[in-house]
Amino acid sequence: MIEQDTIRLLRECDAGIKMGVASIDDMLPYVSSQDLKRMLSSCKNEHITLKDEIQKLLDKYHDDGKEPAAMAKGMSWLKTNVKLVLDESDNTIAGLMTDGCNMGIKSLHKYLNEYKAADEASKDIARKLAFLEENLVTNVRKFL
Repeated sequence: MIEQDTIRLLRECDAGIKMGVASIDDMLPYVSSQDLKRMLSSCKNEHITLKDEIQKLLDKYHDDGKEPAAMAKGMSWLKTNVKLVLDESDNTIAGLMTDGCNMGIKSLHKYLNEYKAADEASKDIARKLAFLEENLVTNVRKFL
């Protein structure tokens, strides 16, 4: 049970990071403020660092991780691009990032509760990821 929950939690974190990095990549070309661009780039780099940690643990279990759900990825891309076509502002980007991070935080806590038997290293990664998302939400507020 511990191994199954650990792998499942790591997979969900992996998919969430891939989704977050893709979202940041989609928005970076539209950012005007150097401060916001720096925040997003820094957050992306921290996500990639966590992704590397996750991959090392998944390798230990001979698992390839998980891609984000195609429907979720498609809907996110559509929402982002429609909103940015209508309003290419840092305010719009901050709002989209806040919405995405809040969904990520909610999902991470759901998975932490669902996969209670996961090992502590995996739970720590999920908590770190939630903390990164929470910090980004707080930091982009000044652009809302």
